[in-house]
Formats: sequence, structure tokens, C-alpha cells
Amino acid sequence: MPKAPLLSDSEIEEHLTRLPAWRRENNRIVRTFEFADFRGALDFLTTVADVADERNHHPDVSIHWNEMTLALWTHASGGITERDVGLADAIDRLMED
Repeated sequence: MPKAPLLSDSEIEEHLTRLPAWRRENNRIVRTFEFADFRGALDFLTTVADVADERNHHPDVSIHWNEMTLALWTHASGGITERDVGLADAIDRLMED
């Protein structure tokens, strides 16, 4: 897969205004989710995995009992691309379901 172009700082900030639960941390966008328990975090991760597999774009994941943090960045490009903000938007829509 060819490298996706990196977004500029202003483009990232513009996207984050539409994704208010996400924050920028260096060359990643990050969101922490809180669930009732560990099982809830794992169940949601399974749902995220389905969307990530469909897009062939996968988040970095950290789970601490009932909290799950997802970090999105395009490894091949070395930073934040449209692929990341698109996946962030898709993950946000999963939370609405």
C-alpha cells in the first residue's frame, strides 16, 4: 500500500474539532474509553477490530481493566493521515450504536 500523505497541523486541528473526544499526542490521535468492566472493554475492542480489519488500518491499543486507549497513526507515513481521522470517526459512530 502506498504511503498516505501526512495531514498538516491545521488540517489535524480542523479534524479534531469534529472529533472532540480525540486528542493529539505527538504524531498520533488518541482517545480513552471507559467501560463498566474489563469485559466491556474487550467486547468493544472486538467491534473496533472488525472495523479496523475492513479498513486494513489498525489502532495501537492499551487496556487497563475498564479503560481502553486507542492511538491512531499511519505507520507507513510516520504520522496522522486521512486514514486515521476516518477510522476515528468510524470508532466514534460505534460508540453511538
